[in-house]
Amino acid sequence: MSRAVAGPEIERLIQLLARVPGLGPRSARRAALQLIKKREQLMSPLAGAMQEVLGKISTCRVCGNLDVRDPCSVCTDATRDPTLLIVVADVADLWALERAGALNARYHVLGGTLSPLDGIGPDDLNIPALIARAQDEAVGEVLLALGATVDGQTTAHYITELLRESGVKVTRLAHGVPVGGELDYLDEGTLSAAIRSRTSL
Repeated sequence: MSRAVAGPEIERLIQLLARVPGLGPRSARRAALQLIKKREQLMSPLAGAMQEVLGKISTCRVCGNLDVRDPCSVCTDATRDPTLLIVVADVADLWALERAGALNARYHVLGGTLSPLDGIGPDDLNIPALIARAQDEAVGEVLLALGATVDGQTTAHYITELLRESGVKVTRLAHGVPVGGELDYLDEGTLSAAIRSRTSL
């Protein structure tokens, strides 16, 4: 049985950090130690930023993005192309595409992908709002920017079928996205190439 080497407050910090995706127990301990060593330079500003985010961030009622305003800064940006609607599974994917900077369009966050094994069906995703937005006469193309996983492709196929009668052009990411890949882990060059070579479904 391992023994705690620090007080309960530090142990709690380590346990909370270990819950962050990408940080295991060892990484969490290292991160906690750095935060404690550099309390003034790191921990204090981080605590302030987290408290500010906790009180101000909300989910955009239009697209599902996370922002300090609702509707979000993407939805209220008049310079965005209103004819193109990019569909992503998660906010992380939206941010990844924005970092790539390949398109200046609007987004729709589904909140996940269809996954029967995990009990995630159409009613668990933001699909009805997507279909409603796609009916807007200004929208000419719906780009399904979903991961090349089985669940991502299943979701893309399902949405394509729902939009078949709408007359809107439905495209998907093509070259550059590896099978089994997740958008948030791809570099900007790969994402840009994938967007430029999108194909019709």
